[in-house]
Amino acid sequence: MLRYVRWAAAVAAALLVAGCSGGTPGGGADEGKPSSPQQSTATSATGGSAALPASLTSQKLDWGRCKATSDSAAPGDEWRCATLRVPLDWAKPAGETIGLALIRAQASGGSGKRIGSLLFNFGGPGGSGVSTMPYYASTVSALRERYDLVSWDPRGVGASEGIRCRSDKDIQSAESVDATPDTAAEEKAYFQDAADFGKGCEKAAGKLIAHVSTTDTARDMDLMRQVLGDAKMHYFGISYGTELGGVYAHLFPKKVGRLILDAVVDPTADSVGQEKNQAAGFQRALDDYLKSTGQDPKQGSQKIVDLLRRLDATPLPTSSGRKLTQTLAVTGIVLPLYSQDSWPTLTSALKAAEEGDGSELLSLADQYNERDSSGHYGTTTHAQRVISCLDDKERPTLAETKKLLPRFEKVSPVFGDFLGWDSAGWCHDWPVAGQYDTPEVSAPGAAPILLVGNTGDPATPYEGARKMADELGKGVGVELTWKGEGHGAYGSGSDCVDSAVNAYLVSGTVPKDGTVCS
Repeated sequence: MLRYVRWAAAVAAALLVAGCSGGTPGGGADEGKPSSPQQSTATSATGGSAALPASLTSQKLDWGRCKATSDSAAPGDEWRCATLRVPLDWAKPAGETIGLALIRAQASGGSGKRIGSLLFNFGGPGGSGVSTMPYYASTVSALRERYDLVSWDPRGVGASEGIRCRSDKDIQSAESVDATPDTAAEEKAYFQDAADFGKGCEKAAGKLIAHVSTTDTARDMDLMRQVLGDAKMHYFGISYGTELGGVYAHLFPKKVGRLILDAVVDPTADSVGQEKNQAAGFQRALDDYLKSTGQDPKQGSQKIVDLLRRLDATPLPTSSGRKLTQTLAVTGIVLPLYSQDSWPTLTSALKAAEEGDGSELLSLADQYNERDSSGHYGTTTHAQRVISCLDDKERPTLAETKKLLPRFEKVSPVFGDFLGWDSAGWCHDWPVAGQYDTPEVSAPGAAPILLVGNTGDPATPYEGARKMADELGKGVGVELTWKGEGHGAYGSGSDCVDSAVNAYLVSGTVPKDGTVCS
């Protein structure tokens, strides 16, 4: 199946379009040693706890040269990789284990300046930290003097028992499935394709499919913290990584060190609410793009809607010999909205499509869908879906979806229809039940957590930062606003944001809640 139009909340998309294949301390180098194996616990599915075995908490990581993968070249000599063993089922910590792939570049400032490890999650869910971290390292170079830069492939992702639900051939065959069905026959094909994708995931993942939730990964993070030798968790979560960070803070509030959450997910929204948020966010970004080109947003959006309707009836030819469908065109429009620097690319692609050539929009869609020139697709979408469908309880029916569509279309004439249908198709007939309506992120007693919201963010709209701050609790969530464009704020051109984040992570200086960077 194609990547559904639930667009990834991940920094990886921004890297693609950028051209890349009052002072409260929050912990520091003088903090004590990690808790002993006897003090380490894992909460069971029934709410009890079980001690973690020393075989997990005392394991030694064998750091070695990182290898190339099918999707990325081997990083430079400063990077080392290792495998961490974690329980398959956190309710049975002494049972079967799986391996998580880690990557690290050690702090450059020496042991006297080193604060500890700084873990990164780049979003998705389903994004590979092992492949993304070396590319992102230049963005956070100011932090490396004081921190080991560490990331990992979460369970079910990439080199950590990565799940592939469908072959390249079958993914390309599914390009003909209409993601906004107009007839009973198209509806049947749409939902059948969704069900088939779920069956493919179940076959590929086996029993792992029930153990890849955000909560599972948050527990993995705390074991990672202990094995890395850190008394507190220092963490940089981007996009979906902010939800993961909030869940971690809820589970382990006393272990929170310095947590940065950038491009913040709204933790109060259920899965349908997240789709509506994205419809609003991408439409807002599209409106800003249209204004930048001198167009009236309403008229410019209608022009795009008309183009998409024509494509629904008659896909456009491309230089590759494949056709640009309506669904692929929407995905191609979405990608440049992740970064303002890519807006000119969108202008060129839309102009070419209006003139009858779909090649540029198809190329953008292929970048987003991780399709290379040989027809090989990456698996971020597969992991994204497996994780989110285990997290989310909501399973809208066809009838419920049709009632919702007018509201989606009102929020966004361009993206609403796609995201409305996606709310029904994403987890249709999924082989395992979801775990919650919304994630629990309350973290009473945690150290201050810095949340960075961008007013022009399309994938995780700005309003989510305030809601996350409120849910974390008084004195915990601290909001910093950037009046900018694109997905995420740190490293996007604001000295104000970068300075505030660096001061927090390096010195523990927490800005005043509500600070605005223009």
